[in-house]
Amino acid sequence: MTFFTADICDEHSEKVAVLGPGYSNFGGATHCQGEVVTIKLDKNNTDLIGLLRDEDGTGKVVVVDVDQEYYAVVGENLMKFADQNNFSGIVINGYIRDTFQIKDIPVALFALGTCSRKSIPVTSGERGIDLSFGGVEFKQGDYLYGDTDGVIVAAEKIV
Repeated sequence: MTFFTADICDEHSEKVAVLGPGYSNFGGATHCQGEVVTIKLDKNNTDLIGLLRDEDGTGKVVVVDVDQEYYAVVGENLMKFADQNNFSGIVINGYIRDTFQIKDIPVALFALGTCSRKSIPVTSGERGIDLSFGGVEFKQGDYLYGDTDGVIVAAEKIV
């Protein structure tokens, strides 16, 4: 199904929140939609690796908050895991790397920008918690739509 976030905003403005400026899509898919899965990280992406590598992502979009820490959270390997497990997209309040390698992987990847380094020390994350960034409250189970115009979130599936 083709959708455009602008059309959804026009038809359902009272039901959607729009992610603020600064987030760009670095992935190989121009659109993503799905149920929100939330994860809060402390720089290190070990818990995100397990989620993308080991779980079925059909109909899901992962929303990741790392408080804009200047470390790469997702790169080529995690995007391959996301693709293999059918995740529609990833939205990161942070940075990514391996842009040359991931541009052809058919998963949307919205992030603030790029950073060549990753965080080495392993730290734990929290799953299924409410997140807030870019002017949007993300709750586990919300529904997210992303395209070339941006990212919007609703409490339930709209289209």
